[in-house]
Amino acid sequence: MPVPALRLPSWAWVTGLTVGAVAAVAVLAVQADQGPKPTAVATRPSAQATASPSARPNPAPTAVKVPDGSGTGRRIVYSLGQKRVWLIDASDAPRRTFAVWPGTVSPDPGTYTVSVRRDATTGSDGVPIEHIVYFTAKSGLSIAFSNAVDGASPPAPASGTRTGGIRMGKPDGTALWAFATTGTTVTVVG
Repeated sequence: MPVPALRLPSWAWVTGLTVGAVAAVAVLAVQADQGPKPTAVATRPSAQATASPSARPNPAPTAVKVPDGSGTGRRIVYSLGQKRVWLIDASDAPRRTFAVWPGTVSPDPGTYTVSVRRDATTGSDGVPIEHIVYFTAKSGLSIAFSNAVDGASPPAPASGTRTGGIRMGKPDGTALWAFATTGTTVTVVG
């Protein structure tokens, strides 16, 4: 006489397979824990590798001579040829100097005064700017110092576009804003 086959309920099969899978994962985890482990190497990228060439103008050398013929007393000196600005105190000592990005229309060499200051606006290139210090106009354009709100360099203007903004990095724009009160002399040299 044949013996009837013993059938296990489906829940028993599922439970057995689940226990087996958990046991297999536990065994693999123990083996992985005993194997070789990767090690992280801490390296710092060099300043040269992280600096974007358009992130800000060239850094100021510690002693850049104020151009001859730039006047005396408290003033802002802007050199067209050097693309650089100096903030000069009342004793004729330079307080700060920095490189700038000139617009496509430059002021003529001469002496001007800060006429208007504006906290923020949008530049003629569409970039949000702040610390705008106006000192002259040329060919129907206002000429002013400013910095982009995000501190970036200005984009290259489209061919034929005329801009009168003289841009600088954000820390330099903040320093010029604090220095350039209305009536401050601005001397532009070649």
